[in-house]
Amino acid sequence: MQSEFAVTAHWRGEFEEAAFQAWARKLRAELHAPKVSLGLVFMSPKMFPQAEQILEILRVDGQIPLLAGCSSNSLITGVHEFEDDGGLVVALYSLPGAELKAFRFTQADLEQGSGRAYWQHKTGVTPEQTNGWLAFADPFNMDCEAWLGSWNEAYAPAPILGGLASGEQTTQQTQLYLNGEVYEEGGVAISIGGDVKLVGVISQGCTPIGDTWTLTKVEKNLIQEIGNRPAFEVLAETFGTLTQDEQQASRGNLFIGLVMNEYLEEYHRGDFLVRNLIGVDPQSGIIAVGALPRLGQTIQFQRRDAAAATEDMKALLARARKQLAGATVYGGCLCSCNGRGQGLFGEPDHDAKMIQEMLGPVGMSGFFCNGEIGPVGERNFLHGYTASLALFVKKS
Repeated sequence: MQSEFAVTAHWRGEFEEAAFQAWARKLRAELHAPKVSLGLVFMSPKMFPQAEQILEILRVDGQIPLLAGCSSNSLITGVHEFEDDGGLVVALYSLPGAELKAFRFTQADLEQGSGRAYWQHKTGVTPEQTNGWLAFADPFNMDCEAWLGSWNEAYAPAPILGGLASGEQTTQQTQLYLNGEVYEEGGVAISIGGDVKLVGVISQGCTPIGDTWTLTKVEKNLIQEIGNRPAFEVLAETFGTLTQDEQQASRGNLFIGLVMNEYLEEYHRGDFLVRNLIGVDPQSGIIAVGALPRLGQTIQFQRRDAAAATEDMKALLARARKQLAGATVYGGCLCSCNGRGQGLFGEPDHDAKMIQEMLGPVGMSGFFCNGEIGPVGERNFLHGYTASLALFVKKS
């Protein structure tokens, strides 16, 4: 796929050096810009043995000064989602006036130090020098929740967008790419600064149900009372408001949404952090959730299925289109959960096609993740069943 500021392509076949060199040169020629600012590459596990060679060819023949990415079993480019189709996808972006700086981090970094001063010293990037981060990490050898929490201390409210690599599930092996290097643990992050900002669309695949409520009794991850009533009673009442078909679709697919910014006058999609309902106890009325809610926090129950995920994505893209009206979008990167795709929607290219229809044409690459990174409110979180879209936008 080609746009004014980005080109993307999918290499399907086996690796053959001369053919791949010619392909990389052709891709560079299709980008009608004086120089490439950033290259993103996502490879399937069958490319692992040739990964270093592939990176070197892309850097030289694609004329890419900064190249980053990771491995995945399923790949995204343009309007297509290539699920279990192998090969690799590459995107070249021209980002006029962007100031980009890449950094690799490890579990050892996290154990040695964390927080504002540590990460700013390690990266050499201050909050004033970045408009946001694009990040990819290994889910098997990195405590990504802890890393993201400490990164928030250093850089929030700047958005962090990206995802966790996937690869060989039996051996729990993934790869991360930064310029010519291949890593099997840790993560890579790219600071987007200067005249380019990151705009995120974070679709958590849910639609709100029932009313918003206030938590009135909470202990750790146990919600005891909602609106001064037993929590289970409120959940059961909310479930009862659904149609019979909706109830059938919701069994095993109910979640809780936690408002991240209580100062908003109204709450809409994107204002809630969606987390699992771990268990319920009808006798005590307690609900266990996959988060640590706080007393007084606003919540709303959520339903997740194919229809809800489609509705959520469409509504959030419509909001983004309105907010971006008149802005120059240079390109994008879509990090989509392994639980989406045809398995959820029953059709190919669902998210990629919708993005192009509502925001396109967007030069977009991406991959299917083991976890997605993106902001809710002014903090960044690790998500599941989510589509995290990072857009490179001209800073006004």
